[in-house]
Amino acid sequence: MRILGVDPGTRATGYGLVDLDGSRLRRVAGGVIRPASGPLGHRLAAIQARLAAVIEEFGPDSTAVEGVFAARNVRSALTLGHARGVALAALAAAGLEIGEYSPSQVKRAVTGHGAAAKPQVQQMVQRLLGLADAPPADEADALAVAICHGHSQAGRRGRDRLRALDKAARSVTGPEA
Repeated sequence: MRILGVDPGTRATGYGLVDLDGSRLRRVAGGVIRPASGPLGHRLAAIQARLAAVIEEFGPDSTAVEGVFAARNVRSALTLGHARGVALAALAAAGLEIGEYSPSQVKRAVTGHGAAAKPQVQQMVQRLLGLADAPPADEADALAVAICHGHSQAGRRGRDRLRALDKAARSVTGPEA
């Protein structure tokens, strides 16, 4: 399964693609979309266009986006919400399944601690994906989102498999078993 993770922002939107094969993860690609300075609408359009190009180039099977954190600055949270909306729309327009995870869920999935600092996330992404160097912060965050989604999907597939086995066993032995 190929997973695209997105860490939205109006100044820098990170993206990262990983392939999940069983429990093995491999980095496919990643980067940071940095739209030119200008009106918000133009920056959002640039983010949408670049995400659409990434989707077309790499053909992810599933996607995930980091949710909005609790910001003290309402204006910052609103602006981030615009970037998330554009990312969600680009992914949905491509007909992709979208997972959404809070920043603390993502950090917990890759570091074991929901309040991990950016350098910790970068180092763990480097380790988990076997990279020679730690990726830039925005790309590392996006790869962490993809890793989090991969763990979630693997867990869901495992639970679905157990439910199917349980159902099959009950059909053979009856509900009393």
